[in-house]
Amino acid sequence: MRGCTAISVLVATLIWTSPSRAETLNLLIWESYIDQKVVDRWMEKTGVAIRQINYDSGDARDEILANPSSNIDLVVVGENAAALFGRRGILAPLAETNVPSLKDYAPEWRKRCAGFGLPYFWGTVGILYRSDVITRPPTSWQDLMRPASALKKHIAMISDHTEAFVPPLMLLGTSINANDNETLKAAFDLMKKQAPFVLTYDYAITSIQDPVLGDDIHMALGYSGDQHVLNDKVGVSGLWRYSVPNEGTLSWVDCLAANSASPNKRRALEFLDFIGSAESAAANAMALTMPTTSSAALALLPKATRSDPEIYPPPEILAKSQYQQELSVPSVQARRRIISTLANFQ
Repeated sequence: MRGCTAISVLVATLIWTSPSRAETLNLLIWESYIDQKVVDRWMEKTGVAIRQINYDSGDARDEILANPSSNIDLVVVGENAAALFGRRGILAPLAETNVPSLKDYAPEWRKRCAGFGLPYFWGTVGILYRSDVITRPPTSWQDLMRPASALKKHIAMISDHTEAFVPPLMLLGTSINANDNETLKAAFDLMKKQAPFVLTYDYAITSIQDPVLGDDIHMALGYSGDQHVLNDKVGVSGLWRYSVPNEGTLSWVDCLAANSASPNKRRALEFLDFIGSAESAAANAMALTMPTTSSAALALLPKATRSDPEIYPPPEILAKSQYQQELSVPSVQARRRIISTLANFQ
C-alpha cells in the first residue's frame, strides 16, 4: 500500500540479516496489524520472539515473498496471493491437523484462503477522511476521483495494482477484476484527471507519519480499520473517519500463512494456531477494532461490537461488494505501468 521502492530496500535489509535470537519468527505484516499484547502472551508462553517486518503494499510484499533467499517464517497475504503462492509451493498447506483452531472458521472463509492461510481479518476498501475538514461524509467514489477544488494536493492514494483500480472501475460500473485493455484505459483516464489533486501515492498510514506530508492529507483511499490506526498516529480520537461509497467496493480477506521453506515451520504453525484460537482472535479483533473471521471469537465479543457498522458492514453494503479474482499477467503488467506513470500527471 505505499511507495514500493523504499519499502523494498528497507525490508530487504531487515530480512536478509540473521536473526539475533535462535528462537525468533520473522512475521511479514502490515504496520499496526496485530495486537502487541497478544504477541507478548505468545512470547511468555513459548519463549519464541516475533520479529515484525512491515510492508505497505501487496506488490512490495509479493516481491519479498517470491525471493527464495528471504528469511520469512510467517506472512499476511490477501486471498489471491494465498492461492498463488500456495500453488507455487511457497506457502505451507494448512488443515485442522496442523492448525487445530481452523475448526472455528467457517468453510467459506477457509476456502477464500485456498487452504494455505488462516483467515485473519476481513473488511472493505473505502474513503478515509478528516472529519474536521470534510464535515459531510463522502458517499460516492466521485468524491475521491473527481474531488472538490479545495482538496487539491490533499489526497493520498495507494500504489497497489489491485486496490488503486477499485475507485475508477467502480465508477465505470465494471468489474474491479477487469483484464481488458479498453476498460483499463478508461480507468487510466479517470486516474489521470484525479492526479493533480493527489499529494502522494503512498499509503495513508505511512504518509500521515511524514512530517512534510502528514498535516496536508485530508482524504485518502484506504481499508476499513485504517481510521483507528490514523487516529492513534495523530493522537486525536475520532478525527479520521471511514466511508464506503454507495457504488460498492472491494470486500477483502487477509490470510495469515506460514512459509513452507521456513526452518522454524513447526513453531510457525504453532503461532498460527495460537493466533487463530478463540481467545487470541477475539482479543486481536477488539484491540484493532477489526472484524474477526472466527465464529468462536465472534461469540466472545460484546454485542455492541458485533453490531457496529463501522466494524461489521451492513448487508446492503456487502451486497454491492466484489471479491478479488486472479488477474491475468498482462493485466497486472498494464496496471503497474499505469500506476508508475501517474506521477507525471500530478
